[in-house]
Amino acid sequence: MPLALLALTIAAYAIGTTEFVIVGLLPTVATDLGITLPLAGLIVSIYALGVTFGAPVITALTGRIERKPLLIGLMALFIGGNVLAALSPTHEILLIARVLSAFAHGVFFSVGATIAASLVPENRRASAIALMFMGLTVAIVTGVPLGTFIGQTFGWRATFWAVSGLGVVALAGIAALLPNTIEKAPPASLMDQVRVLGSGRLLLVFGMTALGYGGTFVTFTFLAPMLQDITGFAASSVSFVLVLYGLAIAVGNIAGGRIADGNPAKALTGLFALQALVLLMFSFTASSPIPALITLVALGFLSFATVPGLQLYVVQLAKQHRPGAVDVASALNIAAFNLGIAAGAWIGGLVVASPLGLTATPWVGAILVAGALVLTLVSVSLDRSPARSQATA
Repeated sequence: MPLALLALTIAAYAIGTTEFVIVGLLPTVATDLGITLPLAGLIVSIYALGVTFGAPVITALTGRIERKPLLIGLMALFIGGNVLAALSPTHEILLIARVLSAFAHGVFFSVGATIAASLVPENRRASAIALMFMGLTVAIVTGVPLGTFIGQTFGWRATFWAVSGLGVVALAGIAALLPNTIEKAPPASLMDQVRVLGSGRLLLVFGMTALGYGGTFVTFTFLAPMLQDITGFAASSVSFVLVLYGLAIAVGNIAGGRIADGNPAKALTGLFALQALVLLMFSFTASSPIPALITLVALGFLSFATVPGLQLYVVQLAKQHRPGAVDVASALNIAAFNLGIAAGAWIGGLVVASPLGLTATPWVGAILVAGALVLTLVSVSLDRSPARSQATA
């Protein structure tokens, strides 16, 4: 594998860390800025919305720019967003900083995969893409708990300074190691993306993605205050719990790919049912440390075990219903994941601000995942009836 892939992996690590590390820092940020937990939760939502809506628009607008200058510009934007976050005097400025970072995030992953594939021979392209995305997975396992520890020890602003430093390393690596000329596919226009959204079958899967992934984020967004206020963990222990959760996510992501091979719809039916059940159980186990940890491990495994199946299912259906826009459909499903994060964090904030409080976030999340299960059953039914499926499409 060429060294240029290492630069892309470091960039993916930095981006993955900055997206999810805020979850472990919400109580600290809320206290420092003098805002409520639900308002702090908007920091998660606004980032995800920036990825959801910024990525397709900016990707379409920058399609003619050469890949290396584009990546250098994206990392500069990423660094600037995190520096602004570290310096933010108010909640509003912090939200703006998060949006800037989110714009860089969305476009980076939409073009990064094609760049990684172009750096190696055709028979190694899947491995190259997997290596780049490994940075995102490793960020969840190590970057998020480490960033949480730094934020709790030196202040949350120190975490954003550290992520900015990672961005500088990634930018230097991209500038030094990436070839000046990189092949690029014809850019997908906004109209290409609109055409994909005209497929009822694909919209159904996008809904499954948003509800299934978003259901977990109703709880995950407020996991740090829940572990402290409900379970009784010390603030210093939260980062270690996040390591355990991250390891479960990594195992779930790998296992989910194997489970979904061949029949992703069938696999998703079982995984969503289990995910809803575990979220419901967390409502009862959250008050006891050992049962809470066991439930969280199961939840981490299941929340990411659905990701490969959802991506594979979208690609399969796109080949049937929008064969000329498979890549666009896959990218829009990534947007659906982030839309789910935004909606889940926002709904979680409403629940926390209501009389229901923190303890209700798991069962409310379970309702969203149950919605994903219902959509999956509908989609499976349509798969079995080609005539009905065609009419729906």
